Amino acid sequence: MEKHGNSKHIDGKGLKPNLSRIVLVMAASLLIMAMIICFSSGFRTAVPEIIVAFLFLAIGFRNFTLLKGFSFTLLICAAVTTSLSYPDYFISYHGFKFALLITPLIQIIMFGMGTSMHVKDFVNVLKMPKGVFIGVFSHFLIMPLLGLTLASISGFKPEIAAGIILIGCSPNGMASNVISYLAKANLALSVTITAVSTLLAPLITPLLMKMLAGAFIDINVENMMFDIAKMVIVPIVLGLIFNRLLRHKQQWVEKIMPLISMSGIAFIIMIITAAGHNSLLDIGFKLILLVMIHNLTGYVLGYWSGRLFKMEERDCRTMAIEVGMQNGGLASAIAKEMGKMATVGLAPAVFGPLMNITGSLLASYWHRKPTKDEVAYTAPSH
Repeated sequence: MEKHGNSKHIDGKGLKPNLSRIVLVMAASLLIMAMIICFSSGFRTAVPEIIVAFLFLAIGFRNFTLLKGFSFTLLICAAVTTSLSYPDYFISYHGFKFALLITPLIQIIMFGMGTSMHVKDFVNVLKMPKGVFIGVFSHFLIMPLLGLTLASISGFKPEIAAGIILIGCSPNGMASNVISYLAKANLALSVTITAVSTLLAPLITPLLMKMLAGAFIDINVENMMFDIAKMVIVPIVLGLIFNRLLRHKQQWVEKIMPLISMSGIAFIIMIITAAGHNSLLDIGFKLILLVMIHNLTGYVLGYWSGRLFKMEERDCRTMAIEVGMQNGGLASAIAKEMGKMATVGLAPAVFGPLMNITGSLLASYWHRKPTKDEVAYTAPSH
């Protein structure tokens, strides 16, 4: 990614500059209006203005290089605010339960991941086995143990506590690849670690859940393996086949699948949030605090796992991001398949939006902080 001294640099891929600024001014106006309404009539009265402001900010930020990484985060904020404020609209419609859409949405998202993968992603395992092994091993060691520790001290009901372990036992999220790119980390390593951890999930996630969460809830390893396989392996393989057969005719897929994936993740979070609305209102702050500790500690320990093995700065950044960021959507779908969406699914529903916020902030910080290689490259020669 190019360096830009001005944070208002236009990348040319979003709205026209003037229109983008108008959208941001409208967002600012709505936020000011929402504050006035909050003071005069209470928070709930200002919810519509807040939701629209989030959406306008998400659209406006797309046009600024150093801000566009926050667009998806703002979209998620709008989704969570909407589902918390109007939960009944995201539970069912004329008898049809929206929870039934979670598994198909995850399969579509995984298919999209498959269409974006290439044989070179797996060849990279051979090219950089040390980094891939450290990344995958650290991910499936650090986050599950952190999840167990936090669940044990949380004081939550067993099913809600088990959700903290579940998000820790889940594979990397695709958002980690975007954050790695924005943070000037090793993108090729990030993509490879995500691919490997995702493909290993049908085996490793159920076994870890049985060992770590078995004391909280009953875990059927075989059923969980089957559920994850049908949500992960099958659609990714189909995506790889699609990519292989139609790689010269799939430009429209490359453009539309990221949008479908983002929308799908947002809708899944809305469904889970609405289902666990009452519990979230009761334990929301404490759950957010524990999830934030889980996420941030994952970044720190992931970074130092790279340092421990004397990896380069770019690779250490990748380790931090790959360890700290989880596939919240998949964890939510697993909870739904377990029939415990409103309890086990709560921690994944909170972790997803939160990790996008912290990940965007981390990427913004590292984007402005050059690595040693960049400093050496740009230093004047004598």
